[in-house]
Amino acid sequence: MDFVENLDTDMSLAILYCLDDPSDLVRASAVSRSWRDFVIKYSLSKNLCLKLFHQLTSVDRIIDTSNDMKESFEAGSSSSLMDDTRVLEREHRVYALLAKGCTSSPIRSCIADAIIASSTDNFPAESILNTLDERDRIGGTPSYWSSTGHHKTSVPETLLYQLKGDLCVITELSVQPFQAYFQPGTPIYSSHYVRFRLGHLDNNEAETAGKIPVENKYVWTYTSQEFPMAQENRLQNFKLPEPVICIGGYMLVEFLGRVQTQEMDGLYYICVSHVKVMGRSLAKSFQVVDPDESGKFGLKVLSYSDPQEMDENEEEEISPFRPMRNLEQLLNFLHRHPLDVEYVWPESDDEEEEAESDGEV
Repeated sequence: MDFVENLDTDMSLAILYCLDDPSDLVRASAVSRSWRDFVIKYSLSKNLCLKLFHQLTSVDRIIDTSNDMKESFEAGSSSSLMDDTRVLEREHRVYALLAKGCTSSPIRSCIADAIIASSTDNFPAESILNTLDERDRIGGTPSYWSSTGHHKTSVPETLLYQLKGDLCVITELSVQPFQAYFQPGTPIYSSHYVRFRLGHLDNNEAETAGKIPVENKYVWTYTSQEFPMAQENRLQNFKLPEPVICIGGYMLVEFLGRVQTQEMDGLYYICVSHVKVMGRSLAKSFQVVDPDESGKFGLKVLSYSDPQEMDENEEEEISPFRPMRNLEQLLNFLHRHPLDVEYVWPESDDEEEEAESDGEV
């Protein structure tokens, strides 16, 4: 029996609402013409998408440029029955793709670049860029970000990052405090707590350039709880209650409360060797358009193709910060070693590890 045609609307909706996998709903819409019309008419793909990720309720218009026909429509609005059907069909297609991308596209590293730190003790040797590398030393050279020192433990610090795409589903956040193996007692400069904010550039930031701190030129649409941080030299994972969509492509890491003093000056510092964000980037399929302070934004469809894994050549491509990263390591090395020492850059990670194990620089 075809329950869509033989049962009342409420009962049919109750049955189809039990589908919580976007792919199952797409398959249901392909069963027959009547099923497809039912799924589209009652916006089941959109409702499932909003159920899975409530942040998407902020979409106020959809812009379709996928077929060289620029079309824009407000979500859920129309001017005639024909337009209404057309809008519903497009919404079904867009939200079906969006739901699939948010739940089944590959999980990868989502940080594209490091933007700025609230303070840096020894720039560029202790730059935020060092946190993009998983290692806490490269050869014999330390690799970490360090804040400036303070007498008060309550002074916070922040690190600002840009993500790979302005629509990312964040599934995992990790931070590794730095252990200063070159200082007496090998202290670990963690913070008491860490907090994460996700959001977008403020559209009015150009008007206030130079007047407010850089990190305040962003609108944060999501703020996590405060996670306690262990004073341990390991990559510490912080689990969100549920996956969160970053709308706008920026993340702020806040370090709250200082723990460790430096023996040489008695000041409190926060140092981090690595920050890692894992999730699903929808950069190839969607773009966020003109987000405002209320959180509303336009959703531009770039492609209706299924979200695919990043091409191998893209994954291996050297990121734009790498040349500067090497310069910072060189400056750091020259700062710590006599200029008459000849230094040869290792050609591979394996050579670095061999040199380190042999006690060589």
